[in-house]
Amino acid sequence: MKDHKIKVFYTEKQVNLNNNILTGITKSPLKPYLLMKVLKEIGFDEYYLDVDGDFAPFTDEDFKIAHTAKYVDGFFAGTPGICESNGIKWSKELAESVRYTNASLYNALRHSILNPNQVSFSPSSGFHHAQPNNGLGFCTFSGQVIAAVKLYREFGKSGAVLDLDGHFGNSIEDSRHYVSELNHAIPIGFNFAQLNGTDNIYVAYLKHALNQIEEAVIANKIHYVLWCHGADSHEDDDYGGQVNTKYWVECSEVFYAWVKGMDEKLKELGRNPLPIALSLFGGYRKDSYSSVLSLHIKDISVCLTNLCNNHIAYTAEVKSPLETRCVDEKWENNLPVSVIEMINYK
Repeated sequence: MKDHKIKVFYTEKQVNLNNNILTGITKSPLKPYLLMKVLKEIGFDEYYLDVDGDFAPFTDEDFKIAHTAKYVDGFFAGTPGICESNGIKWSKELAESVRYTNASLYNALRHSILNPNQVSFSPSSGFHHAQPNNGLGFCTFSGQVIAAVKLYREFGKSGAVLDLDGHFGNSIEDSRHYVSELNHAIPIGFNFAQLNGTDNIYVAYLKHALNQIEEAVIANKIHYVLWCHGADSHEDDDYGGQVNTKYWVECSEVFYAWVKGMDEKLKELGRNPLPIALSLFGGYRKDSYSSVLSLHIKDISVCLTNLCNNHIAYTAEVKSPLETRCVDEKWENNLPVSVIEMINYK
């Protein structure tokens, strides 16, 4: 079993609290704050989470590992035509927050390598569409690419990325030509959105991917796994829709049972447990953002129960669009609301 608490790398500095995010079509820059707020309200932070907010932000040079100097410099300077290429209105608050979201993912992965008995968690997203020359699709910088390359340079470790976001994550493949070390840092990655499969087919593909990763772990070719269970793969998401709640949760159960089995196999081989880190990735509901948060909390609760020897009875509460239709006009009509209203919204 892993340690009973999950190590969480979170600081409010990684949250963009500028009002301009509320006029866009994604509220993801605020998701880390909202999720951690709800986790605190239900007591997870006291009993099950070990939160660490004392980590350094990424520097410009960190971002230049996976991106051109023109793009990095232009983004942080707020240069028109460059800084908005991620589909989100630019602000100084946004620029500051991405330094911490990217650093959060790196530190979570690093901690998992150094402490394989403890699951790590980075409440972050906005990475997997970014390209070397630009941001794309709500993603500013390819944080998983940067983190993996930094870890490869530091430890010589290679990782596998399980991207269960509802959209194809192109950033890893699009970055291989720009940073050659990426071929060693992430030799295996799985994008479930490219499958075009639903429900049981989706779960079957996950099992197939885990079999391939297991072979690579046993062969000492993969040394850690990043689990990105995006909520936008749920059928009721505004922009996704591969699986219903039953199969979405089953993916979590399959993954964490697999990790537990891998730890047992590695122990028999006289090796350390498999380092595991979690990240959020996508999830978009204008009518019921609490449904997005509930799915993420369910994933965490499955991890805590199956891997960390806790016994948590938590049911994902996902409302269908039919249930929420016209319930919340400020979301339905996409009208601007204040940050305080957004933070208090469930």
